[in-house]
Amino acid sequence: MKRSKTKKWFDRKKNKRAQTPTIKGTITITSGGFGFLRVEAGENAETKPEDIFIPPKFLKGAMDGDEVEATLLEERREPVDDRGPAGKIVEIIKRSRDFIVGELISAHRVRPLNKHLPDDIEVSGSLCGAKRGDWVKVNLNFNPETKQSKRGSIEQTFGRAGEITADIDAIIAEYKLCPPYTAEENEDVMHLFPREIERKDLRKLFCVAIDPHDAKDVDDAVSIAPGQNDSEVELGVHIADVAAWVTPGSTLDKKAYERGFTAYLPSRTLPMLPKVLTKKISLYGGVDTFAHSIIFTVHKHSGRILGAKRFHSLINVKANLTYERVQDFIDTGNAKGWTKTFASSLGQLVDLTRIMREYRRIHEKFLDMAIPEIRVVCDESENKIIGLERKLQRESEQLIEECMLAANAEVAGELIRKAMPGLFRVHPEPDPAKLEEFNALMISAFGMNPGDLSSRTACCHFLEDLPDSPRKPVILNAFLRSLPRASYTEAHGLHFGLGKTQYSHFTSPIRRYTDLAVHQQLWNSDFNGRLKSAKTMEKIAESCSKKEINIDDAYYTANDRLKLRYLEEQLQTGGENLHEGMISRIVTGGLLVDILDLGILGFVPLENLPGKFRRSGEILKADRGHATYKCGDYIYLRLSEIDFIRGSAIFRPVN
Repeated sequence: MKRSKTKKWFDRKKNKRAQTPTIKGTITITSGGFGFLRVEAGENAETKPEDIFIPPKFLKGAMDGDEVEATLLEERREPVDDRGPAGKIVEIIKRSRDFIVGELISAHRVRPLNKHLPDDIEVSGSLCGAKRGDWVKVNLNFNPETKQSKRGSIEQTFGRAGEITADIDAIIAEYKLCPPYTAEENEDVMHLFPREIERKDLRKLFCVAIDPHDAKDVDDAVSIAPGQNDSEVELGVHIADVAAWVTPGSTLDKKAYERGFTAYLPSRTLPMLPKVLTKKISLYGGVDTFAHSIIFTVHKHSGRILGAKRFHSLINVKANLTYERVQDFIDTGNAKGWTKTFASSLGQLVDLTRIMREYRRIHEKFLDMAIPEIRVVCDESENKIIGLERKLQRESEQLIEECMLAANAEVAGELIRKAMPGLFRVHPEPDPAKLEEFNALMISAFGMNPGDLSSRTACCHFLEDLPDSPRKPVILNAFLRSLPRASYTEAHGLHFGLGKTQYSHFTSPIRRYTDLAVHQQLWNSDFNGRLKSAKTMEKIAESCSKKEINIDDAYYTANDRLKLRYLEEQLQTGGENLHEGMISRIVTGGLLVDILDLGILGFVPLENLPGKFRRSGEILKADRGHATYKCGDYIYLRLSEIDFIRGSAIFRPVN
């Protein structure tokens, strides 16, 4: 077997230093207790080394996110499996956390909420009134010599695990999310006024805002008007002019930066800006509002953008529509309650964005991955789970997406043309090793060979050829996991998924600080203000990229937890208990199954299978007969129990 890039990199260092090389980096711990160390290659490195696999016994007490120093294991000079080179931690340089949130599972033991912290924590001292089954915050006690910690003391109690309010409070604490603005902070912005500038009057335009039915804020609206000739049309994208209200360096700006994003958790919303202010600046129908507008000239037969103009405006949204209402109009032509002119203009908007999307499909070859999301729907006022909602992007969402993509790309282009320090959204090309893993999964689990997916064209062909079956979402999710994550940078670069080489975020300044920072930069450029430096933009990009990951982790943790709560309620009330799943992985203790109607990963223990089975590679074979279970198989299941301590749902097959 060929030596890995990491091994070669270590060999070069060893030859230079004539001693055992060490590596510094950040450790990620999986729910199974394994570690992966992200290597710091250094400024003069020829290539970035692979991550280092750290077996549990060599973690030396490291926790997820810690900065550590490690060495390669001599017995693993040549990788013996697909995990690549292995190592052991020799020193913990810096701890990533000084507390954890978890469930008190016994008088002196706490199980962390975060699945990246697989080890229980022993607690001593006062329980602060906590009882078994409560969420608690535990301050960690580190050994000053070894920096190891499996012990701590309880500081705070959040309530019973499994209760919605307590679950969300615990998740907010674990992920260090900023709390909602106080009544006093909301009162402070009631007397805030926008900066006065000359604006272009666009109030006569046909302009609508289209949002989810439960949208809290209205960032954007779109308009359509005739062009200069019969072959052109003017498409308008109008964004709430937040920079008129939030000036760089102000107290409000600093608070928005600290939050980074609005965090949307089931039953709880933690806004980036105070609610009182977002009501003032949102683009509500029937009132004059300030906007930051881009008017595109589009060739209406091909969908090609011919030009664009950006300016600050005054608009009047004719109606706030929901995606559901617009989709009904697209599907059935239902225009009840609208004038003929209104329905005609909306129809033109639908037709134009269809053509624009097709133009992008041909010329930019974006990755079309419509993956259904199943989320918990809660009544925030009643603190009650209503049910599960399956969301799949429809043409009404694509209409708005097309307009926002155009605006984000146009702003990125302007930042580059004017050499302004900016913020850009980048998505690197996929790692060949990750694509190889995906191909191996497709061959073993689904009997299909995607072939060489190193080019976006090949990826597009693969996605287009996928059969429309229950397997498709599972395959799309696996493919998505093989791609790198998009992030923010101060330098423009490739967005692999979109097929764009210049792309920014401009269209959601109420809920994303990156967008607000871009608005502020454009405002200062337009009105001779002081621009933020490239160094400042780099700091914002790094901070917001980390906060985005953290908020996403909090959302998925909350969503999964409340799904378990919903399932428990269904089980207790005698609700439907028959689920279709697809086996996604064979593990030592049983089967991991994608439960298609729930959007969760369920576990089927070996003891719940009919008969005795033994593992043979990626297949479970019956000791008697020819029954087998393998990846990609469909299986019907009944929910057996909910394990809230481990955060998992246990199922058994239906005969």
